Amino acid sequence: MKQFVRFKMGDRVSYGQITPEGVYRIEGSPFEDPKPLDLVGPVGDLDLLTPVEPTKIVCIGLNYREHAAETGATVPEEPVMFIKPLTTLLDPGGEIVLPPQSSRVDYEGELGIVIGREIFRPDEVDARRAIFGYVCANDVTARDLQRKDGQWTRGKGFDTFCPVGPYLNADVDLGDRRIETRLNGETKQSSTLGDMVFDADYLVHFVASVMTLYPGDIIMTGTPSGIGPMSAGDTVQVEIEGFGVLENPVTSRE
Repeated sequence: MKQFVRFKMGDRVSYGQITPEGVYRIEGSPFEDPKPLDLVGPVGDLDLLTPVEPTKIVCIGLNYREHAAETGATVPEEPVMFIKPLTTLLDPGGEIVLPPQSSRVDYEGELGIVIGREIFRPDEVDARRAIFGYVCANDVTARDLQRKDGQWTRGKGFDTFCPVGPYLNADVDLGDRRIETRLNGETKQSSTLGDMVFDADYLVHFVASVMTLYPGDIIMTGTPSGIGPMSAGDTVQVEIEGFGVLENPVTSRE
């Protein structure tokens, strides 16, 4: 497995690759046959940013059977698709800001698929080949507004409502990895990726049959059961086995 990060050092933003010696700054991006340049230090010393810069964030709802059950929904016959705006993106360690319009904002730990090359209307083989890697993500949701509106744009579209990171994990077999969400250290969501209704390959094929996908685009694959509210002062972590831990504090907007 290869792991990449995106970081800021001074006024310069760069991509890097994690190695046993530390993080090497790379030339260009991970999608462009990256070449290592200089060693910049341990990953823990870097100011990490979202590991990719997508042109779009496509999300899939109700993609775990137990989550559909806990929300009172039926398992969909085909993926339920919606979009989060790019202004929802939040760096690892960045603050999730609770908006004053909502009285309940939930965590939703998810696997994010990262696209590695431009595709449109691919066959299933090309769809699989277009997957560059995976990230931990959190589809933060204003649950009361989602229910009130009857559709999901406002409830899932506030700034800071899509933390992503800390690493871009490439050249890896996804398998049946465990996914967990912890609130203040207490495990709230715990499942495996094998419980998804639609797998990663199929989701790429489905989404790319609708819209062109570009390198860095993210497909969020749905959340397991165990969703719940966050409050100002909380810390939420999303961990996918082997992919790192995405951690973000929660604050409120006055």
